Parts: sequence; structure tokens; C-alpha cells
Amino acid sequence: MKVFIDSGDIAEIREAQSMGVIDGVTTNPSLLAKGGRPTKQVIAEICEVVDGPVSAEVVAVERDAILREGRELAKIHRNVVVKVPLIDEGLKAVRIFAAEGIKTNVTLCFSAAQALLAAKAGATYISPFVGRVDDAAGDGMELVLQIVTIYRNYGFPTQVLTASVRHPVHFVQAALAGSHAATLPFKVIKQLTRHPLTDVGLAQFLADAKKIPEMAPRTP
Repeated sequence: MKVFIDSGDIAEIREAQSMGVIDGVTTNPSLLAKGGRPTKQVIAEICEVVDGPVSAEVVAVERDAILREGRELAKIHRNVVVKVPLIDEGLKAVRIFAAEGIKTNVTLCFSAAQALLAAKAGATYISPFVGRVDDAAGDGMELVLQIVTIYRNYGFPTQVLTASVRHPVHFVQAALAGSHAATLPFKVIKQLTRHPLTDVGLAQFLADAKKIPEMAPRTP
């Protein structure tokens, strides 16, 4: 499963990239607004840090406006994926983007029916928001499994990008369900490396290492 970082913070992205586990980046207007810098500038910088898909979201909600904005975003770098909301006008734009060879990430997906329509429109990625589904008393991971199953049933090339991941359990469940990718906040990526038994084991190894006598230098 591909691992994307969900962030607009260059420092976070650089740190995650240095771990060697990041395949791409997803952003959204809320994340980018925290930095207070122009969207295109930040996206261009991210593309220089991570050589993989970088989702940049449009803020338009009408087809022609989505197309204009998305085409400008796609010009920033060959790795840019235009992030489009799962609405009627968004699907109209996705269909045209697909014909033009522009990759898309259809976002704010909350049902398998929506995901099926996005795939038919030609989406490159579909982003089911598992955490928000859970918040609404639904089952986010069941949604991922449904989408993966439907796509496999009909051979859709659209990749499932599990989003709104809140904790390591979501991450593992997404992998078990066959999700092609998952996008994670930096704090969740750091949580994935941690386990109390790892900490205990490392502490023991370090303590035992101090008991090993150093080898005396050889006399010539």
C-alpha cells in the first residue's frame, strides 16, 4: 500500500520523506491556509521534495471554473494531481480532465455509490473519508472494503486512497482491505513506528551493551 502524507507543512513533509516511507502528498485548502503562503508556491516546493503524486485541490464548484483552476494547478509540475470535490459539477470536470490526461483525486467521498460514479467518470484516485464516516456513526473501513470490491469486480483502474485516517488501526485496516494508498497526518505516521515493546527492548539492549567490556588495544 502506498503511503501519502496529508500535510501542507514543508518541514513535516521533509521529515517524513527522510524516513523513506512516503510515496506522495495530499493537501487541501485548510492545510495550506495554516502556512499563509500562496498555494502554487507551496505545491511547487512540495513537488521538489517528494517525487510522487501531489494532490492540489480546486476551490471552484462549477465545471468550467474547476477546469480552469485544475489546468493551472496541473501546469505546476508533472506530479500534480488535481483534487476535485465529489459533486455533479466535479464529475463533469473529472471526465474532461481524464480525456486531457490530467490526473484527478476525487475527494469527500462518503458512499460506495459515489465512488462508483467517480470511477466511471475517470478518476485517478478516490478518497473515502473513513474518520468522518466513523464520526457520523458509520463504518469507514467497511466503506473502503466496499469500494475496493466494486472496483475489482468491474476492473476500474481508479485507485482507492483511504483518507481522514485518525490512528494506526485505520492504517492497518486499510491495507487489509486492499486500499491502494492511505494518506496520513504526520502525527499518525510517527505513531506507526512506535510500540511499547520496542521501547522496552531497546532500553534493555542499550543497558546490556554498557556491560560489555571494551576490547583492550593490542600491543604491537
